[in-house]
Amino acid sequence: MNGVYQLPLERALAGSTAPERAAPAAAAGGSPVLLSLDRVSVERGGNRILEGLSLDIRRGSITALVGPSGIGKSSLLATLNGLLRPAAGTLSVDGIGRLQTPASLLAHRRHSATVFQEHALIARLSALDNVLLGLADRRHPLSPLPWPRALREQAVAALAEVGLLAKALSPVSRLSGGERQRVGIARALVREPRLLLADEPFASVDPALAERLAGEFQRLVRERALTLVVVLHQLDLARRLADRIVGLADGRIAFDGPPARFDAQAQARLFPLHPAPAPGQPQ
Repeated sequence: MNGVYQLPLERALAGSTAPERAAPAAAAGGSPVLLSLDRVSVERGGNRILEGLSLDIRRGSITALVGPSGIGKSSLLATLNGLLRPAAGTLSVDGIGRLQTPASLLAHRRHSATVFQEHALIARLSALDNVLLGLADRRHPLSPLPWPRALREQAVAALAEVGLLAKALSPVSRLSGGERQRVGIARALVREPRLLLADEPFASVDPALAERLAGEFQRLVRERALTLVVVLHQLDLARRLADRIVGLADGRIAFDGPPARFDAQAQARLFPLHPAPAPGQPQ
């Protein structure tokens, strides 16, 4: 592997930086809608878990999805990514239209990326190899050839952007939890997405690191003009990170507004006292 990656890594170490990005979109309140849900319902295992959701996600915004465990937050995230087809209603994307055909779904997925709670990395591979896996749909899956130089340099730039260039050739098994999460972020960024989804990305790190990673997400949204939808269970962090909070309860949207309005009364509507969900219930 060293021979394959030496050139782009040396170039990056010699002073190459991540490519400049276009200026971010206007403030979330006045920016155009990137993603729109119209009366969307979602099923898992034949059970209707979300019912009649209507929601507009604006460009350049940070939206936090909150709610009890098992309410369907991760399922909604999978629907936004086009990986889970709605049981009813429509999902529309700016520049693509309704996601109703394989071609429209593919076009949307090429401009979307997800950061997972448990990183979903391959421990024996290097950080750089794991980031390259974010581009697996850009070449034939059975190709025996090395990754093209342009894609390798793109992966190096993504690692540099999250401050892990020095660990590019290190196996993921040797990295700390925070470093692994940064590799997961770089793997998402290498796709150069318009829409970045994150499923409880801070659940497995300590509070101090969660705050730093949240700051990284805010910076990336600002500098890359990204649109971020993030599932969070840390409500205080959701208030600080997001400019909009969407709360789910009983399969529907129970709260939708700015963090300043997500007060104790709104929180109580989402988290009433009730038994914990049964094991295996959809998230």
